[in-house]
Amino acid sequence: MNKTALVTGAASGLGSEFSNLLANDSYDLILIDINENSLIETKQKIEKKYPVKVSILTYDLCKPKVADLIYQELKNKKIDVLINNAGFGLFGFFSETEWEIEESMILLHVLTLTHLTKLILKDMVLNGSGKILNVSSLAAFQPGPMMSVYYATKAYILSFSEALANEVKGTGVTVTVLCPGQTKTNFENIAAVNSKSKVSKIKMFTADAEAVARYGYNSMKEGKTTAIPGTVNKFTILISRHIPRKTTAFFIRKIQTRIRK
Repeated sequence: MNKTALVTGAASGLGSEFSNLLANDSYDLILIDINENSLIETKQKIEKKYPVKVSILTYDLCKPKVADLIYQELKNKKIDVLINNAGFGLFGFFSETEWEIEESMILLHVLTLTHLTKLILKDMVLNGSGKILNVSSLAAFQPGPMMSVYYATKAYILSFSEALANEVKGTGVTVTVLCPGQTKTNFENIAAVNSKSKVSKIKMFTADAEAVARYGYNSMKEGKTTAIPGTVNKFTILISRHIPRKTTAFFIRKIQTRIRK
């Protein structure tokens, strides 16, 4: 009998790549996203390529209590792998951006991720096995003017995941947090970077989604706690630890503003 993996934000980008990697390892899949049409396409492509069962659940993960609804649908299933991948960004001065969008981001990155992890982690610990991969960001390691809420919520995911990884030692469960830099997904479109010049400048620094997903996936399989793909990203984090955070914030604001001009 195949093991079962649950992936959020599975309709595209890293979520779709994770799903293919899992299917290649003979996991049956439960894929969650708000985009039902893309979920159906992803399901069909995977089932055509791999001998696995793919179930889809269409939920808005930015809604309160949605983790409870998902868990109720899954309560008779044993989840062997949980990948909390869903996320989005927003660019602009905090004093000018829309609170409704930021509230949704906090609900998604913090509340839903935490609650879903708690519900599934309990079962994993009782079963004595399981793997969790939470997708954070390179942004987690520094303050992020012009994307303040995004950077802050990704910092939460990093800290939360590292703490859980310590708590579950010896239980048969592992927790890994993936912290990629700029990756070629639909992220920038959702963050409202629309002009061709903005996109082209950002693309110069983007990593391939499949490569990033594979790095995170392999790190999860190996039971690593923190996964940072790319030598440049590792070096960036190393340098940032020796620079005052006020200075880091200054440079992050310059970078975020310049690449969007």
